[in-house]
Amino acid sequence: MDKAFWFVLGIAGGFLLAHIVNKDPRGHELLAEVDARISEFTDRIGDAYREQQARLGDAAPTTD
Repeated sequence: MDKAFWFVLGIAGGFLLAHIVNKDPRGHELLAEVDARISEFTDRIGDAYREQQARLGDAAPTTD
């Protein structure tokens, strides 16, 4: 139970810190850049997943 408390406290602290940093123009710019990088990364992962699924779908044997 003690670990769960610290986990929740850490998450709440992270949100609070992000809120405070976001109020500063430089911090807002930094968080926007981090968000853009995360979005780019997730887009690339999604594209790679769809590409792999298409390759596997083309290579799947058909049972007629």
